[in-house]
Amino acid sequence: MDDTADGALLAYLADADRDYLLGRGTRRRFRANSLVLMEGDPSDHVHVLVTGWVRVSAVVDDGREVLFGLRGPGEVLGDLAAVTGRPRSASVRAIEPCTVFQLTGADFVDVLHTRPAIAVATIKTVAARLRNAESARVDVAAFDVSRRVAVVLVRLAEERGRPEPDGVVIDALSQEDIAAQIGAARRTVARALRVLRERGIVETGRRRFLIRELRVLRAFARSEPNGTQGA
Repeated sequence: MDDTADGALLAYLADADRDYLLGRGTRRRFRANSLVLMEGDPSDHVHVLVTGWVRVSAVVDDGREVLFGLRGPGEVLGDLAAVTGRPRSASVRAIEPCTVFQLTGADFVDVLHTRPAIAVATIKTVAARLRNAESARVDVAAFDVSRRVAVVLVRLAEERGRPEPDGVVIDALSQEDIAAQIGAARRTVARALRVLRERGIVETGRRRFLIRELRVLRAFARSEPNGTQGA
């Protein structure tokens, strides 16, 4: 799987373990904007995402939906519910057509017991999420503004982007320029860009942006925080 996201579960697995894990699941497809997992749901099935990108979010006490991040090919969804038996801690919604392999919670736990390499890979992915969670309180505002940053980058890529083998380049653009366009602080824009950069969607340089995954960025820019966009 050439487009497996960096740090994803499947990226840590040898071919034999990857095939074993996917072989225990059932292939399912989701349309753009479909709800893949619902916050608070007691179900414990696990999805291994093999194509497409999703957004992970949760509703906070004042009713706002906060975006926690994006997940791409190779990542596992719903593993904590399967292991702990607790309800879903966040909702997952497709931002473009997606394909997953779905395992029951019992099957996923059995896989972890049967294949130690898969268990270790799962621990690595959970550890990465914990590191991200440590800064989540600081980054809440950045996640809220991420979609507006995506909208600006997509518009500029379409208006004056320069196609290159690795993606679309936007020159003569700074973080301050983006902040001015969306009415946000530069520091908040910088954190929002970090979200996109860590997912391999955007690369940033001195007054230069490389959009590596324009289709993903475009789908994310079109998605509504409350999930009201038509499928």
